[in-house]
Amino acid sequence: MAEERHDVVIVGAGAAGLMTAIWAGRTYPDKSILLLDGAKKIGAKILVAGGGRCNVTHFEVDPKRYAGSSTSAIAKVLRRFDVPETVQFFRELGVELKREETGKLFPTTDSARDVLEALKVAVARAGVHLMHPRRVESIESVSRLDGASDAIDGESTGGGFMVSGEWGRIECDKLVLATGGKSLPRSGSDGKGFEFAKAFGHTVTRTFPSLVPLTLPPEDPVCGLSGITVPATIRLHSGTGKHIIAFTDSTLCTHFGLSGPSVLDISRYYLDLVHSDPEAYLTMNWLPELTRQDLDVALQSLGHSSVRRYLRQHMPDRMVSMLFAVADVDAAVMGDQLPKADRKRLTGAATEMRLDVTGDRGYRYAEVTAGGVPLSEVNLKVMESRIHPGLFLCGEICDVDGPIGGLNFQWAWASGYVAGTSLYPAAKPA
Repeated sequence: MAEERHDVVIVGAGAAGLMTAIWAGRTYPDKSILLLDGAKKIGAKILVAGGGRCNVTHFEVDPKRYAGSSTSAIAKVLRRFDVPETVQFFRELGVELKREETGKLFPTTDSARDVLEALKVAVARAGVHLMHPRRVESIESVSRLDGASDAIDGESTGGGFMVSGEWGRIECDKLVLATGGKSLPRSGSDGKGFEFAKAFGHTVTRTFPSLVPLTLPPEDPVCGLSGITVPATIRLHSGTGKHIIAFTDSTLCTHFGLSGPSVLDISRYYLDLVHSDPEAYLTMNWLPELTRQDLDVALQSLGHSSVRRYLRQHMPDRMVSMLFAVADVDAAVMGDQLPKADRKRLTGAATEMRLDVTGDRGYRYAEVTAGGVPLSEVNLKVMESRIHPGLFLCGEICDVDGPIGGLNFQWAWASGYVAGTSLYPAAKPA
């Protein structure tokens, strides 16, 4: 016998789980809804997002900017709860959002805690019971014919669920997996949700860190620039040299390699491609406003002026020194004294530097997980499993991941809203 019984159990109190809980409670006030999370303090990802300010969403959320499942499938969900609705939703919770030049939307207080507290208050007001730390260790399907509980074997039993952990067992009719992926495992998202999904018969695509810093050899000259941040363009190339994708944004040189928005955004595509094409590589243009040809022309037109002085107008002196060293060019050379071969090496180092990437910093430093349950296995009108009725999936457990800027939060809000308002399709919303 279960120690407790509820109509709905939501596993995971991150962004998607909190959103599901709020809308489930509002839509079905007559239902008993329980939100479980294994963390002592919930919302860790919300609190660290945007440097502690929480980039709630973006002014312009384009489904084409997401990876994983198909653009059309992702768009179907995002349309159900768009950016204006998100802004209004948070306004009603007492959190006003402001748009910054980048298009990112942050709370006017610049406090991620304000966002989390508002969501927690909304959960309570919706009549949802939040319990933590209650880590879910196993989920079983429950047969309605004889009341017996059978381990999930991938086939629908038409019954409910038994959710259990060291704290006890809970029976429910509807189950929502909002467990997150594997990123920031200290927050509780350690991949357990993927195991649950696979136990129900779902497939899980290859998972790997996304929006993650990349590592270079310790002796790499870029590592010697630790602390320097500059705008730069980073490009992904296939093993044959074909240009795949590029991102231009702030770029941070660190003691371990590279980070910053440009690097985080391209990391997903690099790690995906290099898995199937080991010869794939990245190049960096430290002068994003110039092409190699532009720089070549500029250097030739310097006359008897210092090449170093010209480069220092565009980047920090330490970076200029690094480029001269990498290109093996005399740092004191004048424009009219720069041989063609030296100029070719210098322009290449400045605008097409090949990066010797050794790996990434892993899930511990990744902002999101790439891969997950394909949306083709989910009824997108309600976010319910097509394989096991009564099971709903939302948030990062799905094979959907976007770039930095609030797009991953927008997926959480939208998919959580759809799941929360669709648990009992035949019921009339309050």
